[in-house]
Amino acid sequence: MIIGTRGSKLALTQTEWVRTRMLARNPAAAIEVKVIRVSADWDSETPIRAGDARGVFVRELDDALLDGAIDLAVHSMKDVPSKLPDGIEIRVIPEREDARDALIARTPGATLGSLPHGAVIGTGSVRRQAQLLNARPDLRVTEIRGNVDTRLRKLDEGQYEAIILACAGLRRLGLGGRISSILQLDEMLPAPGQGALALATRAGDAETLRLAAPLHDPAAAAAVAAERAFLRQMGGGCNSPIAVHARRDGDSLRIDGLVFSPDGATAIRESLARPVQEAEAGGGALALALLDRGGREILAAVR
Repeated sequence: MIIGTRGSKLALTQTEWVRTRMLARNPAAAIEVKVIRVSADWDSETPIRAGDARGVFVRELDDALLDGAIDLAVHSMKDVPSKLPDGIEIRVIPEREDARDALIARTPGATLGSLPHGAVIGTGSVRRQAQLLNARPDLRVTEIRGNVDTRLRKLDEGQYEAIILACAGLRRLGLGGRISSILQLDEMLPAPGQGALALATRAGDAETLRLAAPLHDPAAAAAVAAERAFLRQMGGGCNSPIAVHARRDGDSLRIDGLVFSPDGATAIRESLARPVQEAEAGGGALALALLDRGGREILAAVR
């Protein structure tokens, strides 16, 4: 069996996490890792925010799956488009890491509220940009590219006062100590699927699914199903000005959603609770509520 992955340190770390757990349950299996070159990792010219950039972190891995070059692909779920290519399915979602965003600042212990007036903040995400500006219109939010190590180096060199990264990636890389403060859900809602992994296989590949299935976490899967249903109904991609987070509360899912203008001036937020078995319906219903409250106009203006 061959697992495909991007070549970044984070992607390799996540893939090894999956491989180790699969081998622990299937010690006689032969499981190899194959690095697939993904255009988004070497193309520094195309902005990740570009409208045609949807799926740029998974496209070549999808092709490798369909061509039979690999048997399973490990994705960060937030990079996976809301519609999967024909012939590919995601039926295994492992236990989810912390879905929240983190502030990494040059000043230890800094919070969003304590940053200096006019501080330069680095992020490549429209979602993060809008929520930062909604909370602190005085901040100067600028583009940042590169993997986690590159972004931390740029921060340490003084190019930014702070940057925003996902808690999950930092913790998986053993860099949780770099977090100055965690942005709580009332400060910044995450991207759909943030903190979750997606194990993609060819449709009908029963043997690969058999090996991967023990890693599936139903609670994470329900939350991700709600968030991706929200994403589909909103018609957004991985860098649209929308945010959503679902979490289990007993037999229910609490789902929070947000749509906003990129400058942060306009933000519409809604919440609802649905039974866990109605995760997708709940995500779709939340999206419709936001669209009816003005989300359609916001997204139309952005597009």
